[in-house]
Amino acid sequence: MRVLITGVTGFVGSHLADHLVGRGDVEVYGTHRWRSRMDNVEHLRGRLRLVECDLRDAAATRRMLARVRPERVFHLAAQSYVPSSWLIPAETLATNVMCQVNLFEAARDLDLGARVHVAGSSEEYGLVKPEEVPIREENPLRPLSPYAVSKVAQDLLAYQYWQSYRLHTVRTRGFNHTGPRRGEVFVTSNFARQLAEIEKGLREPVVSVGNLDALRDFTDVRDMVRAYWLALERGEPGEVYNLCSGRGHTIRNVLDILLGHAQVRVEVRDDPARKRPSDVLLLLGDCSKFRRLTGWEPTIPFEVTLKDLLEYWRQRV
Repeated sequence: MRVLITGVTGFVGSHLADHLVGRGDVEVYGTHRWRSRMDNVEHLRGRLRLVECDLRDAAATRRMLARVRPERVFHLAAQSYVPSSWLIPAETLATNVMCQVNLFEAARDLDLGARVHVAGSSEEYGLVKPEEVPIREENPLRPLSPYAVSKVAQDLLAYQYWQSYRLHTVRTRGFNHTGPRRGEVFVTSNFARQLAEIEKGLREPVVSVGNLDALRDFTDVRDMVRAYWLALERGEPGEVYNLCSGRGHTIRNVLDILLGHAQVRVEVRDDPARKRPSDVLLLLGDCSKFRRLTGWEPTIPFEVTLKDLLEYWRQRV
């Protein structure tokens, strides 16, 4: 089977490539841009086929799909950092929506017949009321950032292309996921990197933090990519599925777990620059719909995930 991962050099894309290459029964292709860093996929050299393509370019996207002709497509390429979306809202919306439109239109024009997975986000739910948790797929979408708005647009476009053109799309709304290779701007990885640098004497023993009270539903990325594969193999076209652990952790709890693995004592200091214009305070999911369909559930304990993430940064700083 020929599989394409857009954004394969990113955090989730590289872990999905690991999972698929490890299966041994798929031929894995991945898109990257000329300026993409290859650190995350260097270990897959010779087993992963890289294709240069900027999905914002409709003609280039069509040429890429015509060359690869995948049977499965995992669409992960996106501007995925929420704080940046307030600084570059137009670019976030244009990138995330137009890349997907170009991909869909090319797939239609080439009559690929491929199954396409669209990786949505729990950020789509946005403002969640206490009586609405755990969050089910039917919960209202009240996005609170330009990034979240862009993911709602991607989500609904996938639904529309199934209804209008019978393009086989399956949507997932992944709640927070982390693990080794997570970008340093994301909270779990940022804390881990600060601690690793303090342990090496590269910075003063102070961890800078933002809002520690937000509650999130975390899953290990290695469990999440297993769910992506199952979603495309067993999911109903046009449907949407939450992917989550169903267990909540405050950001304060995340920091406490990491501090428990640290080899130094530190001061925790509030940094106003880390606060968002509007923050999603409560994201706790219900993935019973997906679990009933596939039997999937996370297997890696959150404490192990964070320990592995800290070890990843210890090896890099």
